[in-house]
Amino acid sequence: MDNLNTERLIIRRFEENDWKDLYEYLSDDEVVKFEPYEAFNSEQAKEETNYRITDDAFYAVCLKDNNKLIGNLYFCKGDFNTYELGYVFNKNYQNLGYATESVKALLDYAFAKLGARRVVSMCNPINTASWKLLERLKFRREGHLLKNIYFKKDNNNNPIWQDTYEYAVLAEEWFEN
Repeated sequence: MDNLNTERLIIRRFEENDWKDLYEYLSDDEVVKFEPYEAFNSEQAKEETNYRITDDAFYAVCLKDNNKLIGNLYFCKGDFNTYELGYVFNKNYQNLGYATESVKALLDYAFAKLGARRVVSMCNPINTASWKLLERLKFRREGHLLKNIYFKKDNNNNPIWQDTYEYAVLAEEWFEN
């Protein structure tokens, strides 16, 4: 994928020098609260940046005026031209429309250029900002799975079960909107 440009953002592949900005938000417990990993230290952020450089599913979301990495998109192709969408943003850049702007640009590209038939996304029901973003972009809530997944364990090594909302949008629905 070539860089995607929006009014305020560039969506591009990860680069080696992105690690400091990635560390800035992935080291924040509040930001990674709903992610399947703990907050990163600087060495882990460097390793993760190197991994994301080689993984086609990760996209860096950067401010157009200074190339600062403010978040990332995860977009992975599965079976039947279905893609899975995920996103994480620096809390200093949340609630400013950047996630909506970047996801919209990626979906426009995916449906028009990649031949995506369906895009799915999952989030924790208590992550209100995440599911409101999906609904703002006309994703349809398809399910509410109860205690279906865990990423972390309690002090007694028992799973901390979480619920999941499942969302999806079809290409024809996207183009209608």
